[in-house]
Amino acid sequence: MSEENHRLVILGSMDEFVDLVECAKKRGIYTIVCDGYEDGPAKAHADKAYLEDVRHTDAIAEICRKEQADGIIASFSDLLAECMIDIADAAGLPSYLKPKGEKLLREKPLMKQMFQELGIASPRYKKIRLDTLEEDFADMAFPCVIKPVNGYGSHGVFVANAIEDVRERFQSTAAQSTFDYLMAEEYNDGREFNIMTWIVDGQAHIISIADREKIAFEDGEIPQVVRCAYPSPLTAELQDEAASIATKIAGYVGLENGPLCVQAFYREGEGLAVCEAAGRIFGYEHELVTLGSGLSVEELLIDCVYDQPAAKERVLAHSPLFANHAAGLYFHGHDGEVADTSSIDELGALPGVVEYRPYYRTGDTISHERGAKPYVVRYYVAGPSRESVDSLSRTIMGRASVLDPDGNELLLRTAPMAH
Repeated sequence: MSEENHRLVILGSMDEFVDLVECAKKRGIYTIVCDGYEDGPAKAHADKAYLEDVRHTDAIAEICRKEQADGIIASFSDLLAECMIDIADAAGLPSYLKPKGEKLLREKPLMKQMFQELGIASPRYKKIRLDTLEEDFADMAFPCVIKPVNGYGSHGVFVANAIEDVRERFQSTAAQSTFDYLMAEEYNDGREFNIMTWIVDGQAHIISIADREKIAFEDGEIPQVVRCAYPSPLTAELQDEAASIATKIAGYVGLENGPLCVQAFYREGEGLAVCEAAGRIFGYEHELVTLGSGLSVEELLIDCVYDQPAAKERVLAHSPLFANHAAGLYFHGHDGEVADTSSIDELGALPGVVEYRPYYRTGDTISHERGAKPYVVRYYVAGPSRESVDSLSRTIMGRASVLDPDGNELLLRTAPMAH
């Protein structure tokens, strides 16, 4: 079948899917975008759009049959990847991973057991229950990261310094999961990385290793990502170990060809310790791979559906030692009404800023309610060297400001970069 006759369901319609839709259309593929957001930006670009919650597997499988779709793709979030894999299975469409394998990457106890069986270093963890907290923490050291078992993103995740912290927030975190117990993981303060890999015939190839820089703005809160910088200066040193780890995980979950990403910590002399793995491409920063290396993640995802030889060729020709450097800067904020964004607008015009995206404008209200926008503002910057990207990052981080009607600062302030 020529690409002009393909009919592709794209699960997800938010900003990061616009380029994916446009890329598919340029290849002559009929695009059908589906999710529960009525005004998702990618829907305006698609040939056809459906308003349907991505968790409604049977309903979207029926849409796939009705539209005579021959492919389905999603990425960028755990929820979308999981739902896409379930829908593909229900609709009889090809997918790079089966639900059984995806479950190992979604449920944290199963994931931790997998790491243990594979001999992959990972922060120590325990299952914890509200009525046995004292016993559960008997041989655990604080601080600990407390997580829902199968939640999405960072919802409900927090850092506990004592059992009372856990007791106080147990129920609110458990509400983010379908399990009645939580996961406690000993806190690792090592250098943190986002590692993107692509599996080719069962073998992991490194797409990128990025420094994942975080700040804890309040005691007890999980540190928030403030910058991801591509490539990490440690890429050459860590790429073989990272590829070996990802290859083991891919084999365990049955992933032969497709995306596998890993979050890991590193202390000199200790090697990588894997926090989590995911059968998807990291969202809100995959564009930085293109800025640094020229590799189109969108083309790669479409090739994964329709042209595996082309996907393999792209991956095998790619080097994680990028010719250029790029970084994503992510600004979090306090709740409040936005009155003045002139500072962040001015910074968005600086040379080296490739993309500037304010999520709130004058008159909007910043909110942390479930489903709220992920950041107040985001910048993508690029340059010929890590030093140039670091310098521009410091300028933006030091000068960015969003004010409320009383002149109070709404942005959570960032600290100097550690690396």
